[in-house]
Amino acid sequence: MVSLAVVLAGWLVSLVIRVGFIRSASEAEASDFFVRKSMDAAYSLPHGRNFKSWFVPDGQTPVGLPAGVAQLPLGHHDLRDRDLQVRVAKGGGGTLYIVYDQDRIDRLMYAYAVLPVALGLAAVFAVSLLTYRVSKRLVTPVNWLAREVAAWDPRQPNIDALAPHRLPPDIGSGEARQLAKALHTLGERVESFVARERNFTRDASHELRTPLTVIRVAADLLEAERELSARGERSLRRIQRASRDMEAVIDAFLILAREADIEPQAEHFAVSEIIDEEVDKVQPLLEGKPVALRVIKDANPELHAPSRVLAVMVGNLLSNACQYTDQGDIEVRIGKDRVTVRDTGIGMSRETLQRAFDPFYRADQDTGGMGLGLSVVRRLGERFGWPVVLESVPGSGTLATIQFAP
Repeated sequence: MVSLAVVLAGWLVSLVIRVGFIRSASEAEASDFFVRKSMDAAYSLPHGRNFKSWFVPDGQTPVGLPAGVAQLPLGHHDLRDRDLQVRVAKGGGGTLYIVYDQDRIDRLMYAYAVLPVALGLAAVFAVSLLTYRVSKRLVTPVNWLAREVAAWDPRQPNIDALAPHRLPPDIGSGEARQLAKALHTLGERVESFVARERNFTRDASHELRTPLTVIRVAADLLEAERELSARGERSLRRIQRASRDMEAVIDAFLILAREADIEPQAEHFAVSEIIDEEVDKVQPLLEGKPVALRVIKDANPELHAPSRVLAVMVGNLLSNACQYTDQGDIEVRIGKDRVTVRDTGIGMSRETLQRAFDPFYRADQDTGGMGLGLSVVRRLGERFGWPVVLESVPGSGTLATIQFAP
């Protein structure tokens, strides 16, 4: 590329000098000569290192001119076969011949034009090559680190390659090595965090289920007793429902704690069965309220997923609807690809609606609610491809929709 650039630059400079510069210079020399000769008949002919001139008075025979020049007509002539440039001009009682030595001009052109351009281009090439080598030397370690980190598995990052004693020689001892050390430390922290999460998931599954199992077994034994009063039976049923709810919540949290590519245990179930169970659970929340809770079954879809996940999602939405509806009605509608929960409660403002899914956010600080439950509902929906959408108008109620994946 550099050689091509030098050749092209030399050709352009040669063309400009041959066609433009010499033509203009010869014309100026001729004009100046005739002006000065008109003022001084003895004015000498112009001469230079690169050209010679002859003045032939009218009627005389040219002497000393290069062969063939005397026969040229008026004007400028480029004799490429002889490396000559000739200007023939008429004036002052004769004919002026100015002959330029193109070969000498070409040598001067090379010395003062092509050579500096070539040296400049060579310098640019050398600087570019040096810059490329230096930048490559600086960037190569960073690219290597980027490839190593990109290949990490978040569940089990391979940080051994970034250990100080395993780094390749081109990492050196500068910023790249410091970056490698920082990434190695980060990998160790991520590895430790993942291990803690796994241990928590395993331990929580055991430690939380054990007391719940005890509660459920004890409740079943109490249910077999015949001396329980009506009040005791109602309390027993609440204990049984609460233990089942706690098991469902624990399952939901454990599912969220697992990696996305680890599928939880799924089952085939009818959506209407889950809805009926959750509606029955929230009935006590409406005691003493003039609120009608009804279920409309436009379809009876079936899903293949953990049934307790849908139970937790619907249960949270129903609990919120019951909590914030003092009168009117709550309607649960089962469609072919969705479940909607509509209430005529207090509704939510635009600001509250925007933050309803934020963890620990409460729309009403006095009564709680609208907090962690809705956050869990959204996260479970995202986990299983069941997006949850809330629509609400203050004073008119709220519409919650769970859209099932096709």
